[in-house]
Amino acid sequence: MSHPDRLGKYRITEVLGEGAMGVVYKGFDPDIRRVVALKTIRAAFGDRGEGATAAARFRNEAQAAGRLSHPGIVAVYDFGHAEDIAFIAMEFVEGHTLAHYLVNKLRFTDADIPGVICQLLDALDHAHEQGVWHRDIKPANIIMARNGRLKVADFGIARIEDANLTQANVMIGTPTYMAPEQFLGTPMDRRVDIYSAGVLLYLLLTGKPPFTGSQEQLMYKVVHEAPLLPGQVEGANRPRFYDAILQRALAKDPEQRYRSAAEFKAAIERGVGEPFDTTVWEQTLVRLADSVPAPTAVAGARHATAAPTGAGAHGSWTGIPGHWDPAVLKEAEASLARHVGPLAGVLVRRAARACTDLPSLYARLAEQVANPQARTAFLERATSITTIKPGSSAAAPRPVATVGMTGAAGGAPLTEPLLEAATRLLARHVGPIAKVMVKKAAGHARDRGQLAQLLAEAVPDGPARQKLLAELQRLA
Repeated sequence: MSHPDRLGKYRITEVLGEGAMGVVYKGFDPDIRRVVALKTIRAAFGDRGEGATAAARFRNEAQAAGRLSHPGIVAVYDFGHAEDIAFIAMEFVEGHTLAHYLVNKLRFTDADIPGVICQLLDALDHAHEQGVWHRDIKPANIIMARNGRLKVADFGIARIEDANLTQANVMIGTPTYMAPEQFLGTPMDRRVDIYSAGVLLYLLLTGKPPFTGSQEQLMYKVVHEAPLLPGQVEGANRPRFYDAILQRALAKDPEQRYRSAAEFKAAIERGVGEPFDTTVWEQTLVRLADSVPAPTAVAGARHATAAPTGAGAHGSWTGIPGHWDPAVLKEAEASLARHVGPLAGVLVRRAARACTDLPSLYARLAEQVANPQARTAFLERATSITTIKPGSSAAAPRPVATVGMTGAAGGAPLTEPLLEAATRLLARHVGPIAKVMVKKAAGHARDRGQLAQLLAEAVPDGPARQKLLAELQRLA
């Protein structure tokens, strides 16, 4: 389809996303010379049926968000029409949605979670004080800006207390995050957002929502069943104080929930028990080079994203383990950023502290790449990295003595069956990257004894390493 050069006074510079009912553009306001996002809907869709509902929500978004002014809420600047197109001019935000990070299986740390949730609760408290309830808090509507700050977006189904902008007794929202009263169509207030924020906190803690199933199953569970608290979820291993907080935030009866987002936040602060920095999460994202084209998340739209391709910003690699060459870790960050976005920097640094060689570093990072084909391609990068600090333990495999490898295995050649058997043994410890590691080690090993030593170095745990070495020694 053709796109306009302008919408009102705004000059169109880029198409960011396109759907059945409208397009999201990147634009430029010539009056005050700032970049904006222009969310549009075609006027023809406002005539009847679902289109009329969409148009009403579009106007509602402009009215609801337009009365809010908070750093944690995507700002709305203008609402207008140009020919047959209605548009909202809003803050242009660079970053990923929280949904992006969750889909990529990123586990939020105990240090990250209080700051993330408290930023959200601060934004909700402001909206509630202005008489606006969001009613659709979910990861897809929370943008992590490029500077690490949370931005709440998409007020399309928000309720304004002094306006009758939505129908009564209508089930509206996203089922996984909806409060019981949203399913039942009973009177609701700001505490629906308290419930949704509780669901989001539960998701960050456990990796899954409190209830799952079809819409009918969800409705029944949300209305009638108590959730399994994080302390009871196998593998969650989170601080137990969250159980009492979520028991109240997810209460079936709104009267039993926190009365405000500020009260919810205060409960988290008491649970942590000591001052915490709400910018902890910010610090994990700010280390991107200014030259990196950041993914673009446009409020309220189907987000158009562009994977970053650069490495960390100047100064971002201070304090890294001394046995790693910063150039190697920067290259690993650039490769991983194509799959997980701005979090690549912090993930690489955390892995570097736990790993002593390149293959194990890439094996750990590969766990963050959800797509199997992309993961394999990422792992293969480990074989092409050569810029490693001389003499470091992260360097390419080095010659070592073949202690304990005697007899036929000591000087026997490396055969394909042997390498395949070694790959199977090593894979039990390091996963799919074993094939890459064996291939690389075979290129450096003079014989089977040296190969076994090189492969055993990839296993950090002492007993496991000795077990692997013994198994490799037994290979025919």
